[in-house]
Amino acid sequence: MRGFAVFAECLLTGVWIAVASLPLLTLPAAVAAGAAHLRRVLAHEVSTWREFTADLRAAVRRGWLVAVAGWASAWLLWADLAVVRAGLPGGPFAGTVGVLAMLGLLVAGLRAAARWRPGDSWRVLLAGAARRTLRDPAGSLSLICGIAVVAASAWFAAPLAAPALGVVTACALAVERRVERRSRDR
Repeated sequence: MRGFAVFAECLLTGVWIAVASLPLLTLPAAVAAGAAHLRRVLAHEVSTWREFTADLRAAVRRGWLVAVAGWASAWLLWADLAVVRAGLPGGPFAGTVGVLAMLGLLVAGLRAAARWRPGDSWRVLLAGAARRTLRDPAGSLSLICGIAVVAASAWFAAPLAAPALGVVTACALAVERRVERRSRDR
């Protein structure tokens, strides 16, 4: 039953993340607060909506800058794909590079959010997450698959994307814990 309870908590956390990220500039902060909530649940500590919102307020102080950078990257990808659709020379190569770069940015963002703690610098977290994204291809691929599940859920039925966000956040926590455990064992 404990495993099902954790899964249910992941789904609930996904809904909280979706609600908290409605302003769009709070998405990285919402994922970070969701990861902190799930971390507390896994440690058998008390964690409620109150702790989630306190973490959200702390993460959004600088997390909104990460969201602005993410939306700017999404706009650049959209422009890049417009080049591909226009049939310009080199367009398919530029489109492939753009999509891969965006996936790398999403994975690094998820990894940074999974490691976030109140008072942490997003810049430092993102720099470390970028290194881990490149050095841990298996974990990065797991997160890319998680992102694909959220996209497929949204395509299939939009309300399913909300709980799927919690599952992807739990996946990011698991990937980061695996990296931490591997570095301790060396």
